[in-house]
Amino acid sequence: MSAKERAVGAAGGAAEQVEAVAAVVRGDAALLEDDLAEFLGSLTAPATVASQSVYEGALRRSLYEPVADAVGSKVGQEALPPTADAPGGNRAPLRPSMVYWAYRNYRGFPHETGSEAFSADMAVVRRAAVAVRVMLKAFVAIDDIQDGSEVRYGEPALHVTHGVPLALNTGSWLIAAVLRHAADPAVVDSLVRAVENGFTGQAVDLSTRTAETRAELIAAPLEERAAYWESLAALKTGTLFRMPLDSALAGLRVVEDEQYVLDAAMRQLGLSSQLFNDLTDFVPEFGGGRIHEDYDGLSNRVFLELLDQDSSNLTGERLKAYVLGHPKLESTLRALAGEAVRLKREAKESVYRVCRSDLSAAYFDLTIERKGHLIDRLHETLQQRSGA
Repeated sequence: MSAKERAVGAAGGAAEQVEAVAAVVRGDAALLEDDLAEFLGSLTAPATVASQSVYEGALRRSLYEPVADAVGSKVGQEALPPTADAPGGNRAPLRPSMVYWAYRNYRGFPHETGSEAFSADMAVVRRAAVAVRVMLKAFVAIDDIQDGSEVRYGEPALHVTHGVPLALNTGSWLIAAVLRHAADPAVVDSLVRAVENGFTGQAVDLSTRTAETRAELIAAPLEERAAYWESLAALKTGTLFRMPLDSALAGLRVVEDEQYVLDAAMRQLGLSSQLFNDLTDFVPEFGGGRIHEDYDGLSNRVFLELLDQDSSNLTGERLKAYVLGHPKLESTLRALAGEAVRLKREAKESVYRVCRSDLSAAYFDLTIERKGHLIDRLHETLQQRSGA
């Protein structure tokens, strides 16, 4: 039986097996939440700072409080709803991590590994999972400043509540803190590469707002525009998918061949996710409060598909009207939504090939499909909207 067939069997097989995998996912996610709380406590209440001092008050206002706000946000990422009798109890919703999927795939499930809380590999994974989660929060704080985003997932952005200087300092400081926390040299090296890729992608994204890059993109053939978008999305969104797995694979010393397969799969998932993000700006059912807002640059794939020489001087409301009134808009949305579904499907099939068991495949599905099901629903919605 192939890994894909095993995965299908796990997803649709005996209810007790699915429930058993879900329990492990919840247990790992609850452990990550505990570790995050401990990490945050170590950052915001160091024993070396004198109690009630002027210095302590200044440091708490200018660093500890924005750090707590940045790391403590629970909004945005799809989560497992709280359940009273599950690991983590009825507290805040739990968010699974691909770092723990890697551990389960390559080191086994609790019934296979026995006592693992203090194993060397588990210790590396626990620190890597915290580092990845906090690194993502740091990226968000800095990205919102650069993009001028005042709201993040329905909450005020960090720079709105604490000001740009403190938000920028907080994001930068968190990056340094988590690199130190990760400890394992291989994990740290993986995270440093992720930071480099993320900031490289952000530089390319910011370039789309300049007159020079806009002119070059509009003059370029569609194939080159698509390649530009793909390179940008792989660096920005792709890095967010690859970073958790890359750090875990580095810490667990997984063989290079499987690292390559998983890296390519995460790149595809990143592209699929970015297509979803680009398309939701045109679909009220998914766009929420951001519908028709992201028209400042040319990093949106839909724009790059529709713009031509006649639209080279369009900006602001005129650009918005041009895109929304384009005769090929609906067909372009459907085609790109289909591409997002294809990329997600192919990525999952690649991961199934390196899954060690049907339990591992089911764990992966439970983790990825928190957002993956939305990609499928978007495609279905667009098809229904057009009567296709």
